[in-house]
Amino acid sequence: MTTLHLGSCPDSWGVWFADDPRQTPWNRFLDELAEVGYEWLELGPYGYLPTDPSRLGDELAHRGLRVAGGTMHGYSGLHRPGELPEILARTRPVAQLTAALGARDLVFVPVPGYRDDETGAYLESGTLDDDGWKTLVRGTDELGRMLAEEYGLRLQFHHHADSHVETRPQIDRLLAETNPAYVSLCLDTGHLAYGGGDAAALIDEHPDRIGYLHIKQMDPAIVRRARGEDLAFGQAVAMGVSCEPPAGEPDIPSVVAALRRRGTDTFVIVEQDMYPVDFDVPAPIAARTRDYLRGCGIGTDSPS
Repeated sequence: MTTLHLGSCPDSWGVWFADDPRQTPWNRFLDELAEVGYEWLELGPYGYLPTDPSRLGDELAHRGLRVAGGTMHGYSGLHRPGELPEILARTRPVAQLTAALGARDLVFVPVPGYRDDETGAYLESGTLDDDGWKTLVRGTDELGRMLAEEYGLRLQFHHHADSHVETRPQIDRLLAETNPAYVSLCLDTGHLAYGGGDAAALIDEHPDRIGYLHIKQMDPAIVRRARGEDLAFGQAVAMGVSCEPPAGEPDIPSVVAALRRRGTDTFVIVEQDMYPVDFDVPAPIAARTRDYLRGCGIGTDSPS
């Protein structure tokens, strides 16, 4: 049997930061997540939910929720010499909380990227030279080693729009050069589509390196506009590029079929980017999305 555990995360409620008045309050997020019918969640930005393991564990338990993984973002300089010590230090409390709540995966999201999400300004080059790649690979391996040896966690590296690991060739290079004992890929179906890649093909070609999924779709018309007008990903999100399935790309049934061929139990976490969003918007979308994905076979047991 192959089990695809279906969950969601604060991002699907418009949460990108630990603290922002434009974001759904954390207790409302947890209430609505449970009411919609999800059992699993990814923790989202460290500090958004309570960080005391006992308190958060109690908050989750009385809502019938369990943790699929932790989330580390906001420190994206793995490719810059000298920044690894701070990244490791900032990741440790996230790892400690994640492990204390019984999860085994930590998703590292390399944001902020090389562009400003609001203005679109380029903050640095969008491509790395060989030295930058070597630094990125060494840093990613070291981060994965630390998580495995000190906390018993698996690093799930999240490729991301406007980051140095976005396109299929960049993803392939990261997987080829990092240590599979320490580094797995958090495959984000929407970000891969935004970067021009095929999620089902990636799963088929790297079945042993994909350890976790963020599932979402992108509106192809807005993707084309973003590329044509050289917009930053954050600007595209504000235009609604991350859309409710099944309205966008990739085709979800093809992704599910590839996961079944892979034959490995996997967390599949809904992550529809909606920052910022009116507080009343996310829950109905989350409910419809859950129903659609369960209809596709995610969150139900099926023979592998």
